[in-house]
Amino acid sequence: MLTVLGVLGTGLVAGVFCGFSTFVMQGLAALPPAQGVAAMNAINVSAVRPPFMLVFAGQAVLSAVIAVVTFVLWPDEGTVELLVGSGLYLFGVFGLTMMANVPRNDALARLDPGTREAAAYWPTYVREWTLWNHVRTVASAAAAVTYLLALT
Repeated sequence: MLTVLGVLGTGLVAGVFCGFSTFVMQGLAALPPAQGVAAMNAINVSAVRPPFMLVFAGQAVLSAVIAVVTFVLWPDEGTVELLVGSGLYLFGVFGLTMMANVPRNDALARLDPGTREAAAYWPTYVREWTLWNHVRTVASAAAAVTYLLALT
């Protein structure tokens, strides 16, 4: 049951990140910088509310639980897949978010959207944030596939 929930959670997170990488960030980048900065700041505030955080942070907890249970029980089959899936999510998604995306979000939030400083930072933010988001998307999708492989 934990592994099925792991497939579902990592797949949901991959879908959210994929949407951001494939069209949301492109749409925001097409806006004038002041509007893009303001919109992204509003999105970042909305992202830390319970509906998304329950899935995002909840999956980190679930991935840690899956890893611990796997170490304790050391099943005959799926051990490698369960540990790899947990590592992909914990380090490639959750850890990367804390180390790469959140600091960029915090830097953007400190800027007044209408300033030259915000306009100058906006293209760099979009490029770097999206690059790291691509990595999170792939890591989360790979975690989902790896958990799924543990079930077969």
